[in-house]
Amino acid sequence: MDRVRTLIGVAGAPGVGKSTFAEQFAADLRRDGVPTAVVGMDGFHLPQAELVRLGRRDRMGAPDTFDVAGFVSALRVLRDGRGSAALPVFDRTVEEARPRALRVGPDIRTVVVEGNYLLHDAGGWEQVAPLLDSVIYLEADPGVRLERLIRRHVEFGKTPDEARAWVLGTDERNAELIARGRERASLIVTVE
Repeated sequence: MDRVRTLIGVAGAPGVGKSTFAEQFAADLRRDGVPTAVVGMDGFHLPQAELVRLGRRDRMGAPDTFDVAGFVSALRVLRDGRGSAALPVFDRTVEEARPRALRVGPDIRTVVVEGNYLLHDAGGWEQVAPLLDSVIYLEADPGVRLERLIRRHVEFGKTPDEARAWVLGTDERNAELIARGRERASLIVTVE
């Protein structure tokens, strides 16, 4: 018998709280007896050496700095739901993905997929949303989101000035692009 698995997306700008929301949502589903896993799009960042080779390191986090084909392929495997999937997980301490760090077995009935570009409609990303059953778009007060994001960059090694420059440059350009997909979401949720 074919198993059917539900894939629920959680999208939004950098620093909005996607990971926290996805983990809490998954924990709530597990408490209700639904075997659930969380898969992060960030595991599909291109390796640092490849970003340098391509001249994209200074834009890490932009749509073309991910292995979108690999991400789409992983979503197809997850959608099928019959076998196991070994997926990468992004490690912020080294800014690299750890290959095959997350295993999603056939017992998992729901997968919460979190990432910036789940609703993006170009560069291969347009293949993502049709593989998801629904997508929740998160938004937050812009000032709160930016300060949270700056703190995160500082926690992972940037100076406060470097963090602010990155957030107001690269991250905000990405946030503007991500916001274009907002109206394609199944549900829009404002978070603290």
